[in-house]
Amino acid sequence: MTHQPEHEPTKGSGSADSARQPPTLDIHFGENLEILRGLETDSFNLIYIDPPFNTGRTQERKRLRTVQDDKGDRDGFKGKRYRTIEIGSQAFGDSFDDYLAFLEPRLIEAHRLLSPTGSFFIHVDYREVHYIKVMLDGIFGRDSFINEIIWAYDYGARSTKKWPTKHDNILWYAMDPKSYTFRYDHMERIPYMAPGLVTPEKAARGKTPTDTWWHTIVSPNGNEKTGYPTQKPLGVLNRILQVHTNPGDRVLDFFAGSGTTGEAAVRHGCSAVLIDNNEQAIEVMVKRLAFAKPCMHGWGE
Repeated sequence: MTHQPEHEPTKGSGSADSARQPPTLDIHFGENLEILRGLETDSFNLIYIDPPFNTGRTQERKRLRTVQDDKGDRDGFKGKRYRTIEIGSQAFGDSFDDYLAFLEPRLIEAHRLLSPTGSFFIHVDYREVHYIKVMLDGIFGRDSFINEIIWAYDYGARSTKKWPTKHDNILWYAMDPKSYTFRYDHMERIPYMAPGLVTPEKAARGKTPTDTWWHTIVSPNGNEKTGYPTQKPLGVLNRILQVHTNPGDRVLDFFAGSGTTGEAAVRHGCSAVLIDNNEQAIEVMVKRLAFAKPCMHGWGE
């Protein structure tokens, strides 16, 4: 379905139910700019990327296991003592001499690859979001900017010198601001914060989210965790996919990392192309997405 201003959404591209093929998953190992330049113009209905945040530090995720030990370093369930064992870690550098110069040619390619009713999402943080928006306004046009989504979470250390930073920024651009996929009726409902102020029927149905999304990070002890340092929650990608794609659409993520976009896409009936040049990312994706029987490119060849 495509958005029509002030009217009910109507059916859009990439959503023909008849003769729909099963979703496919392609994983490319290599330099994303080179691979992007070999992809067909207007061939993706949704592009989501979560590029390095240019924090200037090494991003690391340790894999830990807790075991019972009478001489352990902390108390646990029923007062028993436990100790934590580090069983591995993953890390990558997150610093660029000229971050915008690195991103710009890749964003230009994203614009070329997006379908006429497609949407582009870029997931960044407060350090770079303002500069990236100005750049994207120049590539897509200011009218194509639809929303800035704030993903807010409440986890981790708290600064004593400033308001703790507990959010990421997601910019949404539409190829055509008058016609884009936005399936309002497929939007998940969330609880009212003050259910007593609405009718019981409304409280039971819940409300639609705003542009501020409260969602926890990937739990360090949850089944969803892959161990990849910058893994994003499947719930955030699920929300994007279920509203901004139709089954049968094609999705692209060229900073694919742990493969969250690929999992969300396939489970929503979409085909996906994932690109990353980090060997650890490919290893994580191969294991995580084995259920989708991905076609590998540039890996093990």
